[in-house]
Formats: sequence, C-alpha cells, structure tokens
Amino acid sequence: MEDIIIKVTDLVAHYGDFKVLDGVSFEVRRGEIFMIVGGSGCGKSTLLKHLCGLMRPTSGEILFQGKNVAAMDEDELAEMQHTIGIAFQSSGLFNSMTVGDNVAMPMREFGNVDEALIDNLVRFKLSLVGLAAAQYLMPGELSGGMRKRAGLARAIALDPALVYFDEPSAGLDPIIAAGLDEMILKLKRMLKTTFVIVTHELESIRLVADRVLMLDKGKVVFCGALDEAMTAPIERLRQFFDRRPDEYIT
Repeated sequence: MEDIIIKVTDLVAHYGDFKVLDGVSFEVRRGEIFMIVGGSGCGKSTLLKHLCGLMRPTSGEILFQGKNVAAMDEDELAEMQHTIGIAFQSSGLFNSMTVGDNVAMPMREFGNVDEALIDNLVRFKLSLVGLAAAQYLMPGELSGGMRKRAGLARAIALDPALVYFDEPSAGLDPIIAAGLDEMILKLKRMLKTTFVIVTHELESIRLVADRVLMLDKGKVVFCGALDEAMTAPIERLRQFFDRRPDEYIT
C-alpha cells in the first residue's frame, strides 16, 4: 500500500456565498512531486491555503499524516505548521534580515537548534539551493530567481517531510525557471522531500511532476500520473496542455 502523507476528502470552501472548492478529494504519496494545475481562478491557491491550515473549509476533511488539519485548534495547527515547509510565490523573505538570518529564523523560533550549529546549518541549506555565497546579502540584493531559491532554503530549514510551493516559476525567465525546476528535483532525490506545487507552467509540469491534480471551477477533473495527464481524453485537460483558448471547446 502506498504511504499516504495527505488525504483530502470532499473538501468544500466558500468566499462568502461563492463556492470556490466543490467536493475536492485526492491523496498525496510520500516522496512524490504532486502538482496542482488549472486555469486562473480555478481554486489552486485556495486549495493550497487550506492544505497549509491558513484557511478553514466549509466542510470536508484534510488529513496530514493521519491528523485532520481542518479540525485542529490553534495550538495543534501551529505545531503542524512547524513540521511543514511553505515557499510563497513572493518568496516571503523579510527584507530587514540577511538571507542567512531568514533561513535561520525557523531554526531559532521553532527548531530548538543549538545556536552554535545554526551558522553551518544555514550555509548547508543555502548550498543545497546554490546560494552559499548569498548568506550575508540582503533580500533586496538578490535577483527574482535567487529570492525564490532563498525562500525554498528557508522552507527546508527544519528538514520537513512536506514542502508546499506556490507558483515557483511565476515571473521568472525560462532559463531561471528551468534551474529552479532542477533544484526541486535535486531536493526530492537528496532529502526525499514530498512537494505539493501549485503552478500553471507547462514546462515545469512536464519536467518535475510525478502526479497531477487538475481543478476546473473548483472541481477535480483529473488526478493521476503525469503520463496519464498527457494523454487522458478529458477536454479541459487537453485544452490546458495544448494551450487552446476557450472558444475552441465544443
């Protein structure tokens, strides 16, 4: 039996009266790169926020390592969030702190890490994402791609079993985006990290995804292996991968 790290069942979420997620169900297997895809406004980022515990659903269940995130109280939720990594679309770095201090912050705040070890650990985490030389730089001195990688280094600061990554390639040129994709694959191989990634970038999906979940109007229209996603006879899926506009749907 597959080792399931996340199990979502009949998840429903609203913004006011608008139903943004409608009966979403899926599983994420430990050690895979699971990509959530779909057009703008389909519910991708909202789903990610629910998985992280940043939003509460109207109904349904989100099990993370067997515990229901949707039913946790504030203390339980905070404890759970300290065991996962979250890399934001904007990188989420604090501009008043050096890159190294940004990466060190989770170690100091939540990791119970000996202060004498932190400097070496920070350098190691930054080296994993190719930023060892940036430890003492300020975020404002980094390029967009470097900021994304620094955000990823902070997300893996406490060796989480699971990292959520929101639109990692957004705003990056194709060469930098490809480098970030390779970085994600390297971390999966080296650290056995599970990644749940929200994206609409076709090249990234084709390069790094093990399995794909496609949302459309808040509903799951496909969940399966990448090779199945590339060939499944589902019109919305074919439109997405073929980059066809709406007027071509019959």
